[in-house]
Amino acid sequence: MDFVETDEHRDLRAAVAKVSAPYGGDYYVDHARRGAECTELWHALGDAGYVGVSVPEAYGGGGGGLVELALVCEETAAAGAPMLLLLVTHAISAAVIAEYGTEEQRKEWLPGLASGREKVVFAITEPGAGSNTHQLSTHARREGDEWVIRGEKYYISGVDEAEALLLVARTGTDERGRAQLSLFLVPTDAEGLQKVPLPVDVLLPEKQFTLRFDDVRVPASALVGDENQGFRQVFHGLNPERITGAALCVGIARYALAKATRYATEREVWGRPIGTHQGVSHPLAKAKIEIELAALMTQKAAWLHDRGLPAGEASNMAKYAAAEAALAACDAAMQTHGGNGVSQEFGLLPYWGLARLLRIAPVNREMVLNFVAQTTLGLPRSY
Repeated sequence: MDFVETDEHRDLRAAVAKVSAPYGGDYYVDHARRGAECTELWHALGDAGYVGVSVPEAYGGGGGGLVELALVCEETAAAGAPMLLLLVTHAISAAVIAEYGTEEQRKEWLPGLASGREKVVFAITEPGAGSNTHQLSTHARREGDEWVIRGEKYYISGVDEAEALLLVARTGTDERGRAQLSLFLVPTDAEGLQKVPLPVDVLLPEKQFTLRFDDVRVPASALVGDENQGFRQVFHGLNPERITGAALCVGIARYALAKATRYATEREVWGRPIGTHQGVSHPLAKAKIEIELAALMTQKAAWLHDRGLPAGEASNMAKYAAAEAALAACDAAMQTHGGNGVSQEFGLLPYWGLARLLRIAPVNREMVLNFVAQTTLGLPRSY
């Protein structure tokens, strides 16, 4: 085993941190409060080649893997600017198009994704299905040279920023009565697609939407991969989404801990820095330990995925550990700041809110525990 990071990965971390630094905490928090896109940072990362670090070189990307994309997610977040859409546009959409798309689809979409000038967001969740993908009701039926889509999607991120959706829809039923799924590339300006903003109290630059498909028509060429094989194809993107989500959490935790450590060193009460007191220092030390543990599992999961090895267990564990670490680090940072922990001046609350969201999505902690109980430990299935 070799736990020493390569020179190439250290250089990548440093380069991403340098590009992200001018768009740090103040920039991100301002955009989060206004619900405004972080376009300048996204374009800066795209121009430097980091948004498309995992897109194949043949289509303008960096040709890296999930390890490299996870590093980009972590370092932007550690600089104070977590880019949530990297999870859906690149860990899922770009990866699925690169793996299962036709050559025409790859040529049409991957260069724009690699440059950061286009986005394709992911549309799978529905109000009536929850975590049970087999219960998806949005359906697509074939009519001649077109697919006609009808249904509803819920909590879809960044639709207003994207040129297209990678949509999961029911196209058949298997012998056990479960949904057979297929994937489609659907333009966000398609006729019959209604985009309704979904208000949330979490402060985020990225907006959430309910989508309603009222007989939306797309050409037969919009099908990604094989008809009725979408369930298998979707899972090609779900482990990467969990791994990059974990990396984002590690970065958020690092940012919060750095702010708290600096404050605990500079803030004096009764003639000494508050970090002198174990009641302050121990929660921060605990956060550091939890961050490092989560980072190790995240790196392992990405390493396994890039080598085509089973990564489901590690991906779920990384997502669980990193979300818990991020939430604990943000909480410790806010507690260290006292009343300033909730003041707008110090800007910590948006990171706590994002960490809390990432404890739920893209897979909630209870479903991770179900997975570990039933798949790893071999306990009876509970659902």
